[in-house]
Amino acid sequence: MAGKKGIPVLIEKEGQLMAVVSTKGDPNEVMEKAMQALFGSVYGLKFQLKKQGIEFKVGKLIGRWPDAHLVPKDQWTGIWGLPVPQGTTELPQKSAEFPVRLEHWDYGTVAEILHIGPYTEEGPTIQTLHTFIEESGYEIVGVHEEEYLTKPTSKVVKTVIRYPVKQKS
Repeated sequence: MAGKKGIPVLIEKEGQLMAVVSTKGDPNEVMEKAMQALFGSVYGLKFQLKKQGIEFKVGKLIGRWPDAHLVPKDQWTGIWGLPVPQGTTELPQKSAEFPVRLEHWDYGTVAEILHIGPYTEEGPTIQTLHTFIEESGYEIVGVHEEEYLTKPTSKVVKTVIRYPVKQKS
């Protein structure tokens, strides 16, 4: 996990099974219903497993933004995920509008940085991470990802910004 604020790191991150929902549009407008579906599904799974004597803690929300740098905000694709236990084969569905699916997210080597502050002020932190990747002899080989360590309404918002990377050849 990213260390101190503004200090980028390279780490090896294991892949994980995720409960996933996708959105299209301004996250401020489409996120609420999608999050109800995603969290409802994962908490439904948590309670099903608890009845079987299996405990798991619902992890932090992760968002992937494959086109945020290419299109206006009202056209952004958001891919939202929550980790679920390996071996999960189905999820309870809470919304027909936002079906929740299972995906395995692969990682390997990633570059990440801790951003503290509003999402609207991530630009300089992202640039620091991009510069670090370049100067370390790596290149980005996947989509922009954010792991939300706090709620957007928190007094101090903390977000890990991450990219899959590989060494330049």
